[in-house]
Amino acid sequence: MAVDWLLEAAALYNKQSLEGRDGYPAHILMPVDTLAQILDWTFQSLPDEILVGMDVNPDMPHSREVEEAYCGTDFESGLFSGQGFVLGEPHLVNRGDSYSVHHVPEEWMDGLFDESRGVRGGRFSHWLHTHPNAPAIPSGADAESAQWTEGCDMILGVRYSPEGMLPWLEDIEGERRELSPDEALPVIGRAVTGHLIHGLELIAFHRRGFAVNVVLTDEHGIPIEP
Repeated sequence: MAVDWLLEAAALYNKQSLEGRDGYPAHILMPVDTLAQILDWTFQSLPDEILVGMDVNPDMPHSREVEEAYCGTDFESGLFSGQGFVLGEPHLVNRGDSYSVHHVPEEWMDGLFDESRGVRGGRFSHWLHTHPNAPAIPSGADAESAQWTEGCDMILGVRYSPEGMLPWLEDIEGERRELSPDEALPVIGRAVTGHLIHGLELIAFHRRGFAVNVVLTDEHGIPIEP
């Protein structure tokens, strides 16, 4: 269950998603409880990265009202698998350094299409990986892995202390989407690893390079509002 600060942060994040909808050709819906589960895995794994796989929820009806609200002037249909639908249950696929999370373990592969599907030839259509102490901006390796994604790729940036050998990288070009409550707290929380969490960022992107608008919802697929 999402905590109060995350619900507040989700409402503000959605406000930005709604106001900026004209800059996105597509959107994807993520339940805030799914994000809460991913954050829990993230905080248990620091300073390692994690890779999470998801498909859309086939039992969640597609909302025409939400579609109309978040489709801007640049909207295009049929850009990727699951476009505009609600993501289903998250699955923790991998944990490790930046190289490891881009290579799905063998037990997650179907063994038949490895060569054609590339390093993320697993069974999921959507992927999310974390950037410990780095903004949620795709790297070259991220862009390469996304070429094998049927849906979209997402990045969760996590700023924490003590930084250790991975200092926060600030001067990186790209669109930044912060996930924080109205009055940014100096410390959002403490991870089970002992790290203090100072900030989060969340973005999604398509293998062609364009950004995908993320909308955070309740368990019924309705966007979180203030």
